[in-house]
Amino acid sequence: MIEDIQAAIPLGFLLSIIIGPVFFVLLETGATKGFRAALCFDLGVIIADGLFILIAYFSSFQLLENLSNQPGLYVFGGVILLVYGITTFLKKQQKKLETPLKGSKGYLNLMVKGFLLNFINIGVLVFWLGVVIVVGPSVNNDPKRIILFFTTMIVSYLFIDIIKILLAKQLKRKLTLERTHYIKKGLGIVLIVCGLVLIVKGFLPKDQLNIEKGIEIIREQ
Repeated sequence: MIEDIQAAIPLGFLLSIIIGPVFFVLLETGATKGFRAALCFDLGVIIADGLFILIAYFSSFQLLENLSNQPGLYVFGGVILLVYGITTFLKKQQKKLETPLKGSKGYLNLMVKGFLLNFINIGVLVFWLGVVIVVGPSVNNDPKRIILFFTTMIVSYLFIDIIKILLAKQLKRKLTLERTHYIKKGLGIVLIVCGLVLIVKGFLPKDQLNIEKGIEIIREQ
């Protein structure tokens, strides 16, 4: 059990520092809206990760085949990210700085935003599929050990994210209307790039998606 925890913690840290749309939106939310808002956003992301883990665990082989035959899923997620990024980039400069959220509705909206932003990225599902394929046999497919492994991984991920949020919050004191505007412009560019990357993946030949290689690994076991 201790070995499973020791193996899961580095993966949780790695997951937290992977550069992607969620990474930048989390920092932007922490800097402009505060700790609680960013934490709610992050909880939505984690809920999506948990759902992906369940999907990957119960249908890894069949899902790999489906993904290899339907690269259009990448295009779909990429288009959504692209549109969101363009909207963020073109948004006009605010007339006043954002104030901390009040009421449960605003926090719930951020949680939903985190969930959707993570869920539409099919690359995240592929990541969890890869982890499940590797981790499952290494823990003898023992459900208790699998639950312990992924719980530890998610907790480690959340721990590092909390540190990132606290660091981003320190920037709030130095934010001006102009700086906030440029941050959102930069975020929009990041989302546009991530969306384009997903779209390109959707048009790549199947043998370059690396999904069929995962299927071959399963068949050889």
